[in-house]
Order: sequence, then structure tokens, then C-alpha cells
Amino acid sequence: MTNHWIDLKNSDCILVMGSNPAENHPCGFKWAIKAKEKGAKIISVDPRFTRSSSIADIYAPMRPGTDIAILGGMINYAIENNLYHKEYVLEFTNAATLIDPQFGFMDGLFTGFDKEKKTYDRATWKYQTGADGKVMEDRKLQHPHCVFQLLKRHFSRYTPDMVSKISGMPKEKFLEIAKLFCSTGAPDKVGTMMYAMGWTQHSKGVQNIRTATILQLLLGNVGMPGGGINALRGHINVQGATDFALLYHDLPGYLGIPSKKDHPTLKDYLEKTTPKTGFGSNKPKFFKSLLKAWFGNAATDKNDFCYDYLPKASGNYSHMALFEDMYAGKLKGFLVVGQNPAVAGPNGNLERKAMEKLEWLAVIDFYETETAAFWKAPGVNPKDIKTEVFLLPAASNVEREGTYTNSGRWVQWGFKAIESEADRKTDGWYIYQLGLRLKKLYAESKEKKERPILDLTWDYGEGTPDAEKILREINGYAIKDVKKDGKVVVKAGENMPIFALLQDDGSTACGNWIYSGIFPKENRSKNRKPDKGDTIGANLGWAFAWPANRRIIYNRASADANGKPWSEAKKYITWDPNAELPDGKKGKWVGPDVPDFKADLAPTAKKEEKGPFIGIGGRDAFIMRPDGKGGLFSPLAEGPFPEHYEPVESPVKNLLSPIQFNPVVKIWASDMDKLGDANKYPIVGTTYRLAEHYLSGSASRNLPWLCELMPELFVELSPELAKEKGIRTGDNCTIETARGKVKAKALVTERFKPFNLDGKKVHLIGLPWHWGYMGICTGDIVNNLTAHIGDPNTFIQESKAFLCDIRKGG
Repeated sequence: MTNHWIDLKNSDCILVMGSNPAENHPCGFKWAIKAKEKGAKIISVDPRFTRSSSIADIYAPMRPGTDIAILGGMINYAIENNLYHKEYVLEFTNAATLIDPQFGFMDGLFTGFDKEKKTYDRATWKYQTGADGKVMEDRKLQHPHCVFQLLKRHFSRYTPDMVSKISGMPKEKFLEIAKLFCSTGAPDKVGTMMYAMGWTQHSKGVQNIRTATILQLLLGNVGMPGGGINALRGHINVQGATDFALLYHDLPGYLGIPSKKDHPTLKDYLEKTTPKTGFGSNKPKFFKSLLKAWFGNAATDKNDFCYDYLPKASGNYSHMALFEDMYAGKLKGFLVVGQNPAVAGPNGNLERKAMEKLEWLAVIDFYETETAAFWKAPGVNPKDIKTEVFLLPAASNVEREGTYTNSGRWVQWGFKAIESEADRKTDGWYIYQLGLRLKKLYAESKEKKERPILDLTWDYGEGTPDAEKILREINGYAIKDVKKDGKVVVKAGENMPIFALLQDDGSTACGNWIYSGIFPKENRSKNRKPDKGDTIGANLGWAFAWPANRRIIYNRASADANGKPWSEAKKYITWDPNAELPDGKKGKWVGPDVPDFKADLAPTAKKEEKGPFIGIGGRDAFIMRPDGKGGLFSPLAEGPFPEHYEPVESPVKNLLSPIQFNPVVKIWASDMDKLGDANKYPIVGTTYRLAEHYLSGSASRNLPWLCELMPELFVELSPELAKEKGIRTGDNCTIETARGKVKAKALVTERFKPFNLDGKKVHLIGLPWHWGYMGICTGDIVNNLTAHIGDPNTFIQESKAFLCDIRKGG
């Protein structure tokens, strides 16, 4: 989240799209209800009428996979009706920036597309520069190659009629939601967006979010209280897992994994990945401090701080890619912690079949999950399975202590409530013990290849690792005295107070720069001092929010170019020329939050020529970007602007261009990766979650009360489709795709309606995906239906839109 759950109460309009928080995030959604009680409007855009829809002021239906068409239509509506926030757009975005005159877009493709490689050459996707090397601008926003005019032309095709034809949303309903949400472009209004897997699990999931970002920038809603783009994490510590690089392409703090081809040396890595300007120019300090935290005294300037110890990426290590390699027999072993891919992974039949090719599988979990018991799956003969399976009993989250990072980036300490049974250990115990035992195993080795293990810092106590020792390393500490302006500000051995003091000379260590400041002297994740009274809700005394305990990121943009509030009603961070700095000088940014800006950089200040904020001037609100501007134009794998493409499996043709689906999408092609067409599978299918069950169900389906509440798999369908198929509520049904079939009980409901897509009636069905063959209540695995189709930026699967058919009976 750019903001936080509590901040929802400050919004004037809440767009719930790609999520269903009333059901999936009921505790957090109370803050949206508080906003509504104060007069805010809630819009629910969803393929089905959900619990969130029942609370919303407006419900607008949409076909799965058409989010960009709708959001793009709202962008067009805002521009054509002059509802965008003109001063914000001019001052805080790259709207005025001129783009290479060779850049263009035609027939669904941007310039630079390679049909053979299915990739883009981005040579024309760059800013124009003058003879002096500076980026060229047109502050009148009229030049045909300025970002604003390119954006305007690109989305001019997204008319209300076109949006309706593509999405199935009635034109009048689209105009109603566009008018309401775009009204937040006024200086005294703010709108926010709440999204989850409904936006991400698509073949253009990243571009869904990019489209939303463009709209929020146009309306001036980023950096504002009650605004932002707010991702609703699926459970308690997804945000923390992301922050610490459990995604394959990253290092802690979003530093990026080195590439074997492009970054063979530390110099290559830092030169090629460090921005020349913006706060990101400090990357060498963060990265070298990370290496010092990991390898301690072994990491020196002479050996590039043990950079050679890091694995260098040479391929795709995403979830689907790993299972494809597993299916091809390229992987020998698989350690599974905190997941149940036999149920949760797309193309479930393939993923379970892939595990049969392993030599060994180790699963750490509370229960025997479907992954641990893949050899017990229906239709599998255990005698044919050669994989050796180890099931290691795990302790639950209430049987351990440590931090949890919620959707709003708040890091809160969780205290141990009870002791676990003797044989059940925490995830941390298993990982820590594995490291200790590997160190012992290689203790006498003279082999160079073992040095990364032997030199690894791994001293967090005996048995279960000490969570506070780990947090101290994450926070960072001084190895030598750290000086600023000739004075020692952090003594050797002391914890770092903030990431701004990290160094690139090996004198500081830090396990994750964005968390630096969480443990300066005391453990701030344990802080529990809420704001008193009816405040804006920053709650700086409660827990710690990364970065720097900041509750709303990009909050410099909550003030106008001159540092004054856009309106008194939305006053947040402002420039006070009379406020005194610690050194006695006057002039700083003030407010109820930690400013996301250099504290003493006046609104009138020119761009800094050196230092941590190099290239940032007093009006460059987006300090992590090299130009300091919010990116209306921002290159991704499939283009610098979002474009609507159909889901890979779609019942209709793309009405906007001859390019049917994302031209750079990743589609795997093994003998178990099959795609369906609308002739055989004419119905759109989608998946979702329930309040009564949890993710793959491995925990919730082992609890009797939850099994009583929601005992079996069901499929929801409209009365119209039910009539066509002769199906009634309670009937056993079979749902089939090109990849597999499942059985489910029918639930005929008015919550589903057929779509009118340019005169063609298209039906939708939906299934929750929590069931499997283990536990108290069991059912077929819905992800047997979904495909190995990946967004080209993240390689997340397309689970929210696929083709299927349904029939009565089994």
C-alpha cells in the first residue's frame, strides 16, 4: 500500500476493483465503512455481485480480463472532461516531458517490436534531450511528442461505447462510475483504489496496476491522505515476504538480483543498475551494507564485498518456470515452506505430475498437505512414485515470536502465545538449523565453492534463532564510526538510526535498507502508542512503517508546488519557512507524518548537484524516480503505456487492435500445457476466495467449525445459464477446460449475469479454489482448470479469466 488501511477513512471515494475486501479483508474494510459514514462513496467493479458490492453505493459489472479497458476509459473521460488535476499533473508527473520522435503506436503494438523474439527493443521509448544533455519539456503540454499528448491520443480510443462493448459494463453504468471517481481530481477531494489478485492474476496484471496508477496521477490522488494505490495482501506477512525478496528476481529492499550475463562483477552490477539521479542513486550504500550484513568480516573492498558469493540469475526462476523444469526432469529436490502448490499452483495436474519427477521432496507444515501427499492424489498409484517425501512438523505463528508486516507496510512485533509441542519447530528453526549444519559439514573444507556457506554470518543463538538479533542485523549497525560533516553520528557497534547514514565503504552493515530505523536502540516494532483523539490516523507511535516510519509514501505531493496544502481539508505535509531545524536553521517540511522528501529542501530549491538527493529539486515529489516525477510514461515489458489485450483464452476478438492478447506474454508449451478455444469452451471462468476458508485450505479444511460453515466445493452461475444447461441449485456439475475437469455443487444465483459483448451474449461462472483431497472436508482442485500463462513482467499466472464449459452431472 502507498497508504494504509486506517487512511481509508480519509477518502472521498473508494474504488474497489480487483478485490473483495468485505469478504477477504473484513477487519481492514471497517475503515472504508468509516469513510462511508462520513459521506464517502464506494464503487464496486467486479464480475460478480460480492459482499463488497452489497455495501457499495454503485456496483458496476465487468467481464474478467477487461480492467485496462475500463480504467483506460476513465483516463479518457478525465482528460476529455477536464477533470484531471492540472497543476499536480504539470508539476509532479512527467506529462511535460518530450519523448523520442521515433516513438509510436500502431495496430496494437509500440515501436520496436520483434515478431520473432516476441520482445521489444526500447530504443525509442526514451526522453528527448537537448544539446546540453538535459531532458526537454513543454510545460504548456501541447507538443505532439510530450507525454501528456501521447497519453491523450493513446487512450482516446477508449470511449464509453468501446469500454461497454469490451467489458460488458452498461455504458450508463460506466459513465456513472467515471463521473464519480474522476470528481476526486478536484483539489479538495481525494479518491483511493483497493486491489488484490483480481488485478494481478492476469496475462497483463502489471499493466492493470499501471493503468490505475496513471489515473491516480492524473487526478492528483497519489501521496494524499485518503488516496493512493493500495494492494490488499492475502495474509498477514505477504508484504514482509516481498520486502525480503522471497520473489526470485529480487534482493532484500527491492535491490534486484544480479544477472549472470550483465553483472559478472560488482562494478558491472552497480554501474548498470544504479540510477544517476534521484534517491535511488544511493544503491551502492544499501547493497554493500547488505553484503556486509551477510558475510561480515569476510566482505572487504578487496574482494568486492563477497559479491562473487551471490548466485547470478541466468533464467526464469518463477513459480511456473520451476514447475515446468521440474516436469522436464531438471530438478532433483524441492523444499516447500509456507505454501501448498499442489492446490494453489495453476495447471494443478501438471504441477503434481512434476513432483513425481523429483528425487526428494521436503514439506514444512502444520498438516499433511496435498503437496506432501501428492502421491495420494486421485488416480495416482503410490507404487509408481519414486520421490522420497519428508514431512516436517511446523509450529504455528502463535508459537513463535518475530515481526509481521501488514499491507500498509507497518511492521509489528508478534509475541509468542504458547509453546509448541516438542517435535514441532518454527520455520526459522528449520532454516537456521540447516545453515548451522551445513557450516559444520563444510567446516574443514578448503574448497573455494564452500566459502559462501562458511563465511555466511549465522550467529543468532542456539536452537531457535533469536528474532531480535536478526532484526538488529536487518536494521543495520556501524562497523566503524560513521561521520557526518566531520562529526561522529553513529559509533562503531551501535545500531543505525536510519538508512540515510548507510555507507558504501564497508563501514556499515544492513540486512534490508528499507527497514533501517526499526531498531535504533529500542525495537520500534513493539511500539503501541496510537494517536489520541480523532486524528488523520498516521499513528507514528504505533509499530514501525518502512521506510523511515513513513505512513504515506510520496507525501511531498500532498502539498502544491509551493509547499502549501491543496486544501485545508486535505492538509498533510507542508513547507514551513519558519520551522527550526536541529542545527538552528529555519525552513523544513512539517506535518503529522515523516516527510517523503529532504527535510530542508525548499519548494523553490533547484536540483541538488550532489549528495543523496542528487537531481532532485524542490518540486520533484517522487524522489525514488531518477527525474523525480510520477511516471505517466513508464516502460514495461509490453509497452510504456498500458493497452487492452484480451485474456489468452477469450470468447471474443480484441475490438481495439488486431493483436488478440499480450504480444510478449509467456505461454509454456509442454504436452500438459493446453489452451482452449471458444468453440469448445464458450464460457468464461474465474476463481476467488471465501471468508470461511484460507488460501489452499490446508489449515481451514482441518478445522471442523470452518468445514461446517463451508463444507464443499461449489460453482456459481447465473439463472440464465442454469436454464440453458438444465442445472438447479444443489445439482452435481462438471466444469471442464482444456487442462482438466472438476466436480462441484451448483449454486444458481442472481449475483452472476451474462455479459453483452458487442451484441454477443457471454456467460460467466465462478469457483472458490480452497479445496483439495486432504483434510476434514475435501473437494476437487479448482486449479486443475487454470493454465501456465504468465504476465511478462512478473510471471504471475492468469487465473482470473479462462475458457471453460459446464454440464450437469459428473
